[in-house]
Amino acid sequence: MTAQTTTLLLVPLLAVLAPIITRVFSRWVAVPGIVFELLLGIAVGPAVLNLVHPSDFLETLSKFGVVMLFFMAGTELDAAAMRDRTGRMAWAGWLLSFAVGTALGAIIAPGMGAVIIGIALSSTALGTLIPVLRDSGELQTPFGRTVGAVGAVGEFGPIIAVSVVLSERSTLAAVLVLAAFAVIAVLAIRQAGRASHGRLHRFVENTMHTSGQFAVRLVILIVAALVALSLALKVDILLGAFTAGIVWKLLISDAAPETRDQVESKIEGLAFGFLIPVFFITTGIDFDLKALLAQPWTFAVVPAVTLLLLLVRGLPSSTAVLPGTGRAERMSVALMGATGLPMIIVATSAGVSAGHLSSTAAAVLVGGGMLSVLLYPALAATLRSRTADPNVPTPDDDDPAGTDPDDTGRSASVA
Repeated sequence: MTAQTTTLLLVPLLAVLAPIITRVFSRWVAVPGIVFELLLGIAVGPAVLNLVHPSDFLETLSKFGVVMLFFMAGTELDAAAMRDRTGRMAWAGWLLSFAVGTALGAIIAPGMGAVIIGIALSSTALGTLIPVLRDSGELQTPFGRTVGAVGAVGEFGPIIAVSVVLSERSTLAAVLVLAAFAVIAVLAIRQAGRASHGRLHRFVENTMHTSGQFAVRLVILIVAALVALSLALKVDILLGAFTAGIVWKLLISDAAPETRDQVESKIEGLAFGFLIPVFFITTGIDFDLKALLAQPWTFAVVPAVTLLLLLVRGLPSSTAVLPGTGRAERMSVALMGATGLPMIIVATSAGVSAGHLSSTAAAVLVGGGMLSVLLYPALAATLRSRTADPNVPTPDDDDPAGTDPDDTGRSASVA
């Protein structure tokens, strides 16, 4: 069997096994599925079983996967939460995290390496947290909206930083180009939010169950257009993907609930059913486990990085909660805010490619991010369950209080 055939068979197999393993483990502890996608990728990769090797084919699919991950994060952005105190404090918390993370990074790596470490330590995995919040029925609660704001800033802020820091231009030129992209993006977002979309929604409904699948094709076009704009302006493509998610959410937001739910289900199927798992499995295959195990101290540093994420990113994130919020909920927000992985992968990979970061440092940071995804959402859920009001109906009740009535029936996805 050729290497290409092995890859073609094993990657889909691992994508199928990951949710099964996740379901089995959920009897004891809630572990996001991406943890198992990463671990399975490491297991079949060069570091362990040596069955699958990095290839151009996998890397291309992986790029599509990370684009869709950030597109989905953009669709979950709560504009109202970003405009009020929660959003302002989320930005203030991220700026503090970035400054502290960069200062700590200077101890390990000089120059741009320190900034890349600061970006990694100040990131939050919104794309990972959204399915966790949705599955627990917390997406539309005050807690869920706070975590959503913290997560959106924790992905959007690092994307902007990467676009400036790793740009081929001077810092001033990079900022000006980023501002040009922002103007175009704001115009697209305002147009999507203001225009009447009745004809669009009717056409979406008419092609929903035909080979036309207009909604899916339109999403791909929007993503492609904004990613192409990012490439043309030489800013990070994830900025285009995130903006595309915001534009699409506005275009479909005033559709009939059943139409919106069906379209979201199709898009989630494409994203979480195919492209995003490939990204995380490929990340596992590419993971430099040998560098992590080369020295005894490197593996021991991984838990320290996970703790740093809590101190550097988690604690500042907790300032976004509403005044008067209890200590347990503040800690839950801190734990969710400290859950970081996708931007850690993106930032460290770019840092290694540009020669600003060693592969060992990148492996340690990614390992710490993996451990944060494994531990922090589960710990936050445990804290929430202990402090939950027994009088508040659960998502299984007929009339779930505190949820958006238009969001009911929406399928839960596993990232």
